[in-house]
Amino acid sequence: MRTTPPGPVMIDVAGFELDAEDRELLAHPSVGGLILFARNFHDAKQLVALTEAIHALRRPPLLIAVDHEGGRVQRFKSDGFTHLPSMRTLGARYEADAQGALADARAAGYVLAAELRALGVDLSFTPVLDLDFGRSGVIGDRAFHRDPAIVAPLAGSLAEGLRAAGMKSVGKHFPGHGFVEADSHVAIPVDERDFDTIWADDIRPYIDLGRQIDAVMPAHVIYPAVDRMPAGFSRAWVQGILRDKLSFDGVVFSDDLSMEGASVAGDVIARAEAAWDAGCDMVLVCNARDQAVKLIDGWRPAFDSVRSARVESLMPKQPYGDRTVLAQDVRYRDALAAVQRLIG
Repeated sequence: MRTTPPGPVMIDVAGFELDAEDRELLAHPSVGGLILFARNFHDAKQLVALTEAIHALRRPPLLIAVDHEGGRVQRFKSDGFTHLPSMRTLGARYEADAQGALADARAAGYVLAAELRALGVDLSFTPVLDLDFGRSGVIGDRAFHRDPAIVAPLAGSLAEGLRAAGMKSVGKHFPGHGFVEADSHVAIPVDERDFDTIWADDIRPYIDLGRQIDAVMPAHVIYPAVDRMPAGFSRAWVQGILRDKLSFDGVVFSDDLSMEGASVAGDVIARAEAAWDAGCDMVLVCNARDQAVKLIDGWRPAFDSVRSARVESLMPKQPYGDRTVLAQDVRYRDALAAVQRLIG
C-alpha cells in the first residue's frame, strides 16, 4: 500500500459499513478524514468493524472523527457508551465547588476519549468554548457557562482528560457562536458586536487555553466589525487573529460546508476555496454526498505539506486497546464512577 498524506477534505458515509463508492471516495488523495454520525452506529462490534475498515484503506490511516460532546450532542449512547452530562452541568457544579468540577471535567474527558478510542474513533470535536449568553438555542447547554473565566478552566480540564486517554481536542466555534440567536445550520447568523467586546469576552477562553487546545473550528457566523464573511471564510479571523494575534499553530477545521451559514461563499467548491484561502487546514462536507463528490472531483488545491502534517498530528500516537483493555483500565473505572455520580 503506497503512502498517501492526508488531504484537506473530511466526508461522511451513509451506513453501518463501507460500500464501493465509499471506498473509492475515501481513497482519493483529496480526502484526509471521515466524520461519523449516529446513523453509522448499531452496536460496538459493528463500529469496530467499520473503523477498522476505514483505517485499513490508507497509510497513514484516515482520521476518524465524531461530534461526541455529551448532553444532547452525543452520537453514540448505547451498548456500553456512557451518556455524558451536558457541559452546562459542569459549569453549574463549578459555581458550587470549583475544584470538584475541574476533577469531574477531567473525568468526563477521559471517559469520552477512552470509550471512543476503544472502538477505533480517533477524535471528537470537543470542547465547546462558546459562552452561554442565553440567546442561542443551538448552543444552549452545550456551553459550560456564561463567564469565560469559568469556561476556560473547565474546557482545559476536559482537554486534559482527553489527552490522558490519547485523544486531541478541538475548541469550537471560534470566535464564539453563543451571542447570536440564529442557527448556522439553517440560517446565516450575524453578530453585530464590536471587536473589543468579542475579544474581551468570547475569545477569552482561547487566550487562556493557548496550546492546551490542539485544533479549532471557526463559526459560520458573520462579524461585520471584522469581516463581511463568516469567520471560517475570513483571512482576517483565521490568519490575522487566530494564527497571528493568538499564535495558534494547531489544526483549523472549517465547520460543515453544507450548512446554510456557509452559503454566502457560493457553491461547495467556492466554499472550500474560501475556507482554504482563509487558512483552514481541513474542510468538512457532511450529509450531502452529491456535494462531497462535486468537491472531490472539482477542487484541486496545491498540496500543502504543513497543513497535511498538522492534520496527521491529530491521530493518536499509541493504540488504546479494545473494550477488554477498557474494562481493566483503573483510571477509566475511577473516571466513570465520577461521571456517574455527577449525572446521578
